Order: sequence, then structure tokens, then C-alpha cells
Amino acid sequence: MKNKILCLFVSGILFGHIQVKSQTYQPTLYFTTEEMPDLLHCLPAPPDTNSIDFVNDIMRYMWGKTQRSDMERVAIARRDAVWNFDSLLAEFNIPFGVEISMKTCPEIYKFLINSLSTIDQIRVAPKAYYMRKRPFVYYQEHMLTIEEEESLKDEGSYPSGHSMRGWSVALLLSEVNPANADTIMARGFMYGESRVIVGAHWQSDVEASRLGAAIGVARLHTSEEFLKHLHKAQKEFQQLQKQQGTTKN
Repeated sequence: MKNKILCLFVSGILFGHIQVKSQTYQPTLYFTTEEMPDLLHCLPAPPDTNSIDFVNDIMRYMWGKTQRSDMERVAIARRDAVWNFDSLLAEFNIPFGVEISMKTCPEIYKFLINSLSTIDQIRVAPKAYYMRKRPFVYYQEHMLTIEEEESLKDEGSYPSGHSMRGWSVALLLSEVNPANADTIMARGFMYGESRVIVGAHWQSDVEASRLGAAIGVARLHTSEEFLKHLHKAQKEFQQLQKQQGTTKN
């Protein structure tokens, strides 16, 4: 499945950065930071450097470096490093089946931005508390995405903010378009792997982020406003599918 989504994505947009125009939208948070789960109470501490789990982190870091010889995978990892919502959503256009933008599908777009902005709040506390060294700092090596180093070197590695965003989007889009859930989730999984490949995060950072994303999305489902927006997003997607079917016919 991972090969399938890689082929689909690379055939659609090969190499370079996706050109994404900035879209103006002020998100509405479903919950405040205090109302969201505290990941310090939900997630385990990052692995100790003397543990077997850290050995796995090292092995996965080495694996990530081997992936840098694959130029197609490198191109995707570079795009996944861009830290803004529009670039993130653009990476899911192909597996989702619809261009995700305010113009094309405003209800889906607003639903995602609101959800991501709310979930984003829960990564801050554990990052500040643990202040885990990132792999490129630990090994005193350059990242694949050197342009990120200055902004990341003094920020905690655990959990991964990029991975949390990527997994959150995959979970949310799978609810809007469940028929494509396999390729959507595969792309979300790749998004986390990209952070290991570029050297920004340890494997355990990424895995913790996927759990954190699931915890955040679960909390959103207790919001009536979220559920209302989810229903609007699903309805809009169904209408877009009908339009696409009419166009093809």
C-alpha cells in the first residue's frame, strides 16, 4: 500500500516543492489548551539513551539516512518539511481525491484548519518539558533539510509536531472519505517517516505523535461544533463526488 500511494503521488507531482498559495482563514478552536488532553499524562517519556527502545531509534535514524539515495522519496520528505497548513493539505490531494482548498471545498478546508489548530495546542507542553535532543543535534550532523536546522536545534524533539499534523489530517480525511482511507492513512504514515528521513526526529517521537494525534481527534469528537462541521464536510464531499460523476458522464 505504501508503494501504491508513493507511485500515485509521485506520478501526480514529481520532485520540487508544491506551489501552494496562502489562503486567509481565521480558525475557530473547538477547545482551549486547558480543555484538551495533557499529553504529559497520556504519553510515556521518551526512551532513555541506555534502553533497547533507543537502540531502535538509532537503527531507524540510520535507516532514514539510507532513504536519502531515493530521489523520489527525498522530494516528498522535503515537501513534508514545509511548516504550514496549506502545504500539508496539498500533500493529501491525490489520496483524498479532491483538491483541498478554500475555493474548491470550503467546508472541508475550514473543518481541517479548525481541527488542526485545536490539536496543535497539545504538542507544546511535552516538547518544553522533555526538551529531547533531536537526532541531528545528538550526532552533530546536518539534516537533509539544512534550512530547518536553525529553527529546530533548540526545540524539543518529542513529540513530532509535523507527524502529529500529518496523522491528524489522515484520521480526519478518512472520516470524510472512508472509501479512500487506506491511501489516506498510508500518506499520513509516510508523512511521519519523512521526519525520520530528514533527521528531524527519532522514530519514537513519530510514534508518540501518532498516538497524540489519535488522542486529540478523539477529544474533538466530544464537541458538538466539531461534529456539526464534520457532517458539513462529509456532505460537501458527497456533493463534489456527484459533480465529478456528472462531469465524467
